[in-house]
Amino acid sequence: MFIRYFLDLPLPFEEVQETFLASPEAWVPGLARDAEDRGERLLAEVGFSFDDGHRVDKRVEIELGPPFHFPAKTTLPLTWTATGTERLFPSLDADMEIASLGPNRTQLAISARYRPPFGGVGRALDRALLHRVAEATIKDFLDRVGEGIAAEASARSVEGRSQTPIG
Repeated sequence: MFIRYFLDLPLPFEEVQETFLASPEAWVPGLARDAEDRGERLLAEVGFSFDDGHRVDKRVEIELGPPFHFPAKTTLPLTWTATGTERLFPSLDADMEIASLGPNRTQLAISARYRPPFGGVGRALDRALLHRVAEATIKDFLDRVGEGIAAEASARSVEGRSQTPIG
């Protein structure tokens, strides 16, 4: 199954790219590094909100691949797999992408492919309901990533200005 979602950030591409590639713990929502695996395994909470204030969450293991650079965009592959009872939740392969939309605007996007659990029964459930849950989860994840990138880029910008000598 395929899902694509995107949003615009009111930030220059270079700022977003620097934050995007610097450290995932700054922008992946709810990220925790597993110390036993020397930081190679990233754990994050993903989910979606419903009914004003209620949230459904699941812990997932996220693996980030090497970034691919193009003239006006950067793509970062990622895979997430549910921890615990994996058979009950889909695994997901995705490409996160940042692309310049002008001097002060950057698009953040995710193109994801997932496999519903339970074979044919899972595919039928996915068509009936679960695809909407997957879409809501991807939307929530990317919205939260965008908020994290914007906050981190702003912090970097303030830090950079405070270190600039006034002359």
